[in-house]
Amino acid sequence: QVQLVESGGGLVQAGGSLRLSCAASGSIFRFNAMAWYRQAPGKQRELVATITTGGSSTYADSVKGRFTISSDNAKNTVYLQMNSLKPEDTAVYYCNARRSWGPITYDYWGQGTQVTVSS
Repeated sequence: QVQLVESGGGLVQAGGSLRLSCAASGSIFRFNAMAWYRQAPGKQRELVATITTGGSSTYADSVKGRFTISSDNAKNTVYLQMNSLKPEDTAVYYCNARRSWGPITYDYWGQGTQVTVSS
């Protein structure tokens, strides 16, 4: 059973920073990739950043240069450092872990953590 537990959300003023954490139950090497998604009220869930087990990372254009995804394999934890936050970054942020076996893919999700950026 895989559990992902997010933490680190909160209320911050525009221009501020937050660091989100996603702690996995067990080794994150089990997963092909881990990612952060977010969902704002009335909007679809969107991919924010991804990191593979090899350490490669990708970002949504809206957060490039401001957000950094990283992992600590010893702690089975993935982080999202968010700098220069904007009100439009306000959303519930979800941790995702993906495992693939050939053509089969399975996604695991955390419960989400709220990030609110005030103007």
